[in-house]
Amino acid sequence: MDFQKSPRSCVDAEVMMKKLDIICLGRAAVDLYGQQIGSTLEDMSSFAKYLGGSSANIAYGCAKLGLRSAMLTRVGDEHMGNFVRKELASVGVDVSHVMTDKERLTGLVILGIKDKDTFPLIFYRQDCADMALDEKDFTAEFIASSQVLLITGTHFSTQNTYRTSMKAIEYAKAAKTKVIVDIDYRPVLWGLAGLGEGESRFVSSASVSQHIQTILPYCDVIVGTEEEIYIAGGSEDIITALKQIRKLSSAVIILKLGALGCTIIENEIPKTDHDFEIIKAKKVEILNVLGAGDAFMAGFMRGYLRKERHKKSAVYANACGALTVSRHGCAPAIPSERELFYYLDNAHNILDPSQDKMLNHLHRVSMRRNMPTEVCALAFDHRKQLYDLAIQCGENPKKITKLKQLLVQSVESSINKIDFPEKNTGVLIDDIYGNDALYSTAGKSWWIARPVELPCSRPLEFEGEGSIGLKLQTWPLTHIVKCLVFYHPDDSLVLRLKQEQQLKKLYWACVQSGHQLLLEVILPEKSEDNIVTIPKILKRFYHLGIKPDWWKLPPLQDKSWQLIGDILLNHDPHCQGVLLLGLSASMETVKESFAIASKHEVCKGFAIGRTIFYEPAKRWMQHKISDQELINSVSNNYIELIKTWKEYKQAGHQ
Repeated sequence: MDFQKSPRSCVDAEVMMKKLDIICLGRAAVDLYGQQIGSTLEDMSSFAKYLGGSSANIAYGCAKLGLRSAMLTRVGDEHMGNFVRKELASVGVDVSHVMTDKERLTGLVILGIKDKDTFPLIFYRQDCADMALDEKDFTAEFIASSQVLLITGTHFSTQNTYRTSMKAIEYAKAAKTKVIVDIDYRPVLWGLAGLGEGESRFVSSASVSQHIQTILPYCDVIVGTEEEIYIAGGSEDIITALKQIRKLSSAVIILKLGALGCTIIENEIPKTDHDFEIIKAKKVEILNVLGAGDAFMAGFMRGYLRKERHKKSAVYANACGALTVSRHGCAPAIPSERELFYYLDNAHNILDPSQDKMLNHLHRVSMRRNMPTEVCALAFDHRKQLYDLAIQCGENPKKITKLKQLLVQSVESSINKIDFPEKNTGVLIDDIYGNDALYSTAGKSWWIARPVELPCSRPLEFEGEGSIGLKLQTWPLTHIVKCLVFYHPDDSLVLRLKQEQQLKKLYWACVQSGHQLLLEVILPEKSEDNIVTIPKILKRFYHLGIKPDWWKLPPLQDKSWQLIGDILLNHDPHCQGVLLLGLSASMETVKESFAIASKHEVCKGFAIGRTIFYEPAKRWMQHKISDQELINSVSNNYIELIKTWKEYKQAGHQ
């Protein structure tokens, strides 16, 4: 191809004009990851679904590390394609050029972890969507909008993807956009290994080496493992391979050395591998090496695109790789910026990242997606109260199921009437009487929580039989785990220990499953209360290592709210905040509690139930009002509280 190679550095003014930091061109797929560690793939019985594909993983990782990344690929016009696009967008990746291919399916990968270095792997990529990426899917202006164009090796493996990738490189060179190639050699994707040999990392091939070498002259940075440098350089002697690459390209060469770290070659090739200046990686306990290379690349880009020294960028890269090999999955295992810098500050004390509580908490909160800063929720997860109401009204308790469906319609009606944002709309619904209501919320962007406690239990018990952890495996990750506990610091030691043990069990089940936790604290009836009681309970739970994503608390006085704000700031500044509960109080009493709570930043809204729906539900159970009248009555109450909350909140910000 006849186009000019770009200079080694960009003019700062030109960089500032770029809308994006990096465009990743290449594979975007879905990984189905075996959950049984230490098994052959054929014996694995369940799988976790993650974003996959080397380029997609890198784009995702770059976004988590604070870069403006974009993905250039194709996905199928189906559920898995929707998942890929949604996952990328959830961390801020620009998906404007994730094109939909109506004739092909999104690529899939089924893989497992047998041991630290063994990962049985099957690629399902026969004529998949991303390999149909075409020159028509992007413009010169799009490529020019980025500081860097990064392409992974598979997209040079067919005539179509090679032509498409080279067109993108041509646009990049014309726009002084840096070109980075991650060799990412997978022999099976070049037709050099059997379909069941996806794990294979190296098969020598002169024709593949010659093909890859046609790309090298246009690169600003070339990244690869030793095996990938072998294939790019056409030799299984590392120095010979590097020298061949240097003959063809003046690019910076980054040689990944696994657990040892990496070396960066900017100019002449060292005479022997003993002359490599190795940027060492910290030693960590390894779960499996899958995904380390993509995390490494994202980490390096984090420094490279911010004009840090290559050695510093390599430190980021090594750290990202180290954290990823200690976790399950590829894309979701890549650290956020907060995790990365916490780890760099504390790596000397962290041999096994998977066991470091603060690191794991930072990773957990980094997985939150599109969380609202304010929630106005209608809570109708009540079971015992509605059962008692049905019996009181002479109704079959099965009618509660229909009631909860109508309450969902009330929420829908409310937000349509006042144009309230869906992301700030919340519901609490149980799965005893509310399953149909829960199913009707699927696909909505509402804040949705479900209870796990056995109603009125003290000490706390969980509803249903079996392990709470197994129960949560059946829940969508978009559903927040809500647990109500009746607790007082003056309870007997035996009672407190039983309750605390249950709460710790629940918290760690949520950590393992990935669900958020809403912890609702109510004082037992007739127990003593003062301004420090609720703050004291929260402080105790934090000392136990329990860090809920949300709290749900009763109305409090100013001093209590101030104490709670200080406790959250000191013990978990990443907590989403507190939602106010109603305790079946009158509308006027609830509004009075809003006047106090709204002044405090820590309170993010409300989750109120019987105040809104109980009287209309009672009249409906008594056949005094119709379904539509119930919907309208509940909707009016709900809207009234939303408007009141908003008014108080706005007044507090003026």
